[in-house]
Amino acid sequence: MASLFVYVKGGTSLSRTRNAFRYPIFLAALLALLLLPNQQVADAHAYSAAYTTIQFTKSSVDMTYTLDGLSVIELLGGDTSNDLTLEPEQFNIMKDSFLELIRNQIVLNVNDKPQSWTHVESLELLPNSSPQKVELKVQYAPVAASQVVSLTDQLYSGSSDKSTNYVDLVTIEYGSHKANSALSGKYREWSMQMSDKDYSSLADSSSNADSQETDSSKASGSGWYSFFVLGINHILSGYDHLLFLFSLLIARQKFKQYAAMITAFTIAHSITLTLTVLGVISVPSHIVEPLIALSICFVAIDNMIRKQVSGRWILTFLFGLVHGMGFADILQEMDIPRTELAADLISFNLGIETVQLTLVAAALPLLYWLHSWKFSRRVVIAGSSIAFMLGGIWLIDRL
Repeated sequence: MASLFVYVKGGTSLSRTRNAFRYPIFLAALLALLLLPNQQVADAHAYSAAYTTIQFTKSSVDMTYTLDGLSVIELLGGDTSNDLTLEPEQFNIMKDSFLELIRNQIVLNVNDKPQSWTHVESLELLPNSSPQKVELKVQYAPVAASQVVSLTDQLYSGSSDKSTNYVDLVTIEYGSHKANSALSGKYREWSMQMSDKDYSSLADSSSNADSQETDSSKASGSGWYSFFVLGINHILSGYDHLLFLFSLLIARQKFKQYAAMITAFTIAHSITLTLTVLGVISVPSHIVEPLIALSICFVAIDNMIRKQVSGRWILTFLFGLVHGMGFADILQEMDIPRTELAADLISFNLGIETVQLTLVAAALPLLYWLHSWKFSRRVVIAGSSIAFMLGGIWLIDRL
């Protein structure tokens, strides 16, 4: 009877252990089934990125506006093949709609009066661009000295759930000056006053315009704050980075382990973020993005296998190097002057760190409470299973 009792007791324990694993795996599988029919829901980079260059000369104001293809599809449709790309034939059909959209949403003002295009130079689906991009080049009438010029970007402003995920990285060139601004979230306007000195330095036409990289402190919105806000919005919409952070934190650890892990991640991603934007290193996004998804899967599996994790700061540092290259993607195509690069990079990184540290500070009390609960291990397995499934979906989608 004693042996039978031990057997039954052991069997019950084994059954409970199996059920502990089955329940979270069932939830993860269910979540995967819900997400698979619509890959856009599982898209970790919900950011819509535009790049605007405005060049002032004495004969015209030239604007180049570039928007990623996914955003064009999101705003106007046109993807009849449902493969999240636009074919040239599909784009030709929607050209007029795109022109109307940008004409109404990207507005250049002079002394608070909206300006009209004087000429549409080109509108094309850029070949061999990855990710796919649409580029529009237009001209406005020239501005005069002492006039106040502003650019207002209202794209996505009517969609409250997506407005904070859109950023317009603006480069302004006038004479020998260059300024930058990141229009995102609620901060959607850049402005400056064209002083007599600024106007006198303008080239006669765009063909001989001089765009030397010198400091421009007269342009509002080109300071550190717009890039600080960009960093905040970028991490909040980088769902893969947030899920990686969640996977790191949910495992039971001591405070000094959490501190070492967050420090390692911060140092690592700051290194590669800086080196990537400076052009010292260049790893293609089709390599970086799958590795980010893989990092989520790896940490999630580690959480499920090991009850007590140790030495995770080393793993976090290595994966942090990869995530830093992912953070840099949005800044790489922006022509930031060397005189502003340090301040903009630091501001962008501070925005990211502000969100991360805030989330960690909020999570730690909850985690300590969680791990004092006798069923905490099941919660860790459940959360890690879901993280593994989402990471797996992103990994397959990015390969």
